[in-house]
Amino acid sequence: MIGALCVGVVTLLALTGAAPASDDTITTTAAHSTAAAVAGPSPGTFTGLGFDACTAPSGATMQAWLAASPYRAIGIYFGGVNRGCAQPNLTVSWVAAQQAAGWHLMPIYVGLQAPCTTSTKRHLIDPAIAAAQGRAQAEDAVVQAAALGLAPESVLIFDMEAYRTDDVACRSAVLAFMSAWTARLHDLGYLSGFYSSMASGVADQVAAYNSPGYVRPDYVDFARWDGIATVSDPAIPGSYWSPQRRMKQYLGDHDETWGGVTINIDNDYLDVAPLPATLFGDFTGNGWSDLLSRQPSTGNLYLYPGNGTSLGNRTTIGTGWNGMDVMIRTDFTRDGHEDVIARAKATGELWLYPRTPAGWGSRIRIGASWNSMRELTPAKDFNRDGYPDLLAVQTSTGYLYLYPGRGTSFGARKAVGTGWNSMDELAGVGDLNHDGHQDLIARQKATGYLFLYPGAAAGFGSKVQLGTGWNSMRDLVGVGDVDRDGHPDLLAVEKSTSYLYFYRGRGTSFAARIRIGTSWGGMQPLL
Repeated sequence: MIGALCVGVVTLLALTGAAPASDDTITTTAAHSTAAAVAGPSPGTFTGLGFDACTAPSGATMQAWLAASPYRAIGIYFGGVNRGCAQPNLTVSWVAAQQAAGWHLMPIYVGLQAPCTTSTKRHLIDPAIAAAQGRAQAEDAVVQAAALGLAPESVLIFDMEAYRTDDVACRSAVLAFMSAWTARLHDLGYLSGFYSSMASGVADQVAAYNSPGYVRPDYVDFARWDGIATVSDPAIPGSYWSPQRRMKQYLGDHDETWGGVTINIDNDYLDVAPLPATLFGDFTGNGWSDLLSRQPSTGNLYLYPGNGTSLGNRTTIGTGWNGMDVMIRTDFTRDGHEDVIARAKATGELWLYPRTPAGWGSRIRIGASWNSMRELTPAKDFNRDGYPDLLAVQTSTGYLYLYPGRGTSFGARKAVGTGWNSMDELAGVGDLNHDGHQDLIARQKATGYLFLYPGAAAGFGSKVQLGTGWNSMRDLVGVGDVDRDGHPDLLAVEKSTSYLYFYRGRGTSFAARIRIGTSWGGMQPLL
């Protein structure tokens, strides 16, 4: 970042030591108030001014700037083969001290650069192995970050210097590298940031934002040296990296003096907050929603680990599941590990398969004569008593029943609707409309219309139509907030193509679907 990205307008009063931002912006940073300790992942929750310096300043300098400057965030170059400056001050004790003092840290990793970089960095991505290099760099970044005490879920920002935009192969290599970098960080419990110029790196990230299979960075840090302290930019759609997932480097390297101490810095403006945790669907416990599915030809149950926008390589987590004709997933026992509830085809018995850190525990029979029910659907804590519940339709009557969970059993069931034989493909998606109640998605058999049934204190509110043409889809399943944008999402398989699609929740609608898998014809059900 320092000294080498884009030619900008170095204006304002920064060179004379005054803050390069409006008076209102400076006021919002509470520059001279007592700073509270910043605990947990970096940079945490922060909206305001920051800076980055090639070498982490000494503790004394940080104290002087904390007292006198408008800044409360600092970029630290914590690793990477192309890092340009020595870091004698950057130690685990320095990190702890600055966080305790109230500084928000922006961890920056200067790794392999684009093959067509316009910088002087010597270590470049090899297009032939770009994805493998991205994974390896992520692994190294996590080692370096952990060694400094940067907590899991911290945003590790990859510094990708500007590169030529006329080299298609080079640009593709950068995308392959960054997708693998982000996915691997997610696997290892950290989040991904991406820093580059608006004209090259950020433009390519914007273009790839919704590309099927592309694992985009969680946060963007864009360089536009126009002297304006904002995270809005006409080249970045408002819905991208929103809310609070943006940083901007708005002024290039120059000297500033605060508290009698001068540092050569870049100016940054941040509007960031931790990603909201997915409330369910995280089978692996790494913070991201995962998918389970059975292969009927073998009876194997597979785990497909999620990383925010795609699925990783599957692993077998069970065999012999062909004896079950219904399977759903929920943390029924409330121990933080997602369980499977399945109905035995031959007997109609309902079984709980509790999941533990060591694998599957001994199964528990939690019901009999369940062959009379269909569309068994996890309802999360529908009645808000602290236990996950179940919804199911009685085939003979069309009544929809709530089965209140009790950890390893059910309480007395309660009818919460009639006429449900007209609906199929029920999916408990969580609180889709953010009103504090668990909602239900259902498809109308005759029309293919998709409806939202918003949860309410006494059952459901008035249904809301979400879409048409959904008879083309099967195995609709809610697996939590897949991309951790604060909205529950939906997955489904298209019957004619066997493509797996991701539907991003938007409160009372879904965004345009994204294909995240092919060849799902041999997998059923999804859970």
